[in-house]
Amino acid sequence: MSFLNAVINKVKDETLREDLQERVDIIQHKIKFMEKVPVACLDTHNKLNYALEEVIVDAGGLLHDFTDTAKVVIYMEKGRTMLELMGIVPALLQNTWPAVAYNQVYLMNGLDLDFDDARDLVALLEDIAEMLHPGSFVFGNEGIDWLSFKTQ
Repeated sequence: MSFLNAVINKVKDETLREDLQERVDIIQHKIKFMEKVPVACLDTHNKLNYALEEVIVDAGGLLHDFTDTAKVVIYMEKGRTMLELMGIVPALLQNTWPAVAYNQVYLMNGLDLDFDDARDLVALLEDIAEMLHPGSFVFGNEGIDWLSFKTQ
């Protein structure tokens, strides 16, 4: 988790830095024993969005370039809210995608996501870990930072 550690190490407040590192360590420890989940991250044009790649990998995912092999699809676009995505995403979904069949399509709030802020990145890691491993992680941000988009 080198990129996350680099961002966390820049935090001047020692107590906050230790808290963030502990949160990351908990996820890192748990996912060691889990299978990688194939994930496609898309924007509102159904184009691959690589902005979350490192976080997805650190959360136990494996970024896929093809939606027809991904078990999870995450829609996120910088500057867009979940409400905006709710109006756009239904027309973008394909019934042949495994993520649609498994009902594992997620919308992520990209409105004020700051990739340089350690708190935002750790919260993002927790959110994606919960999406990919819902029975193993519960952080309580569903409905605030992300939501499960029911396809059926």
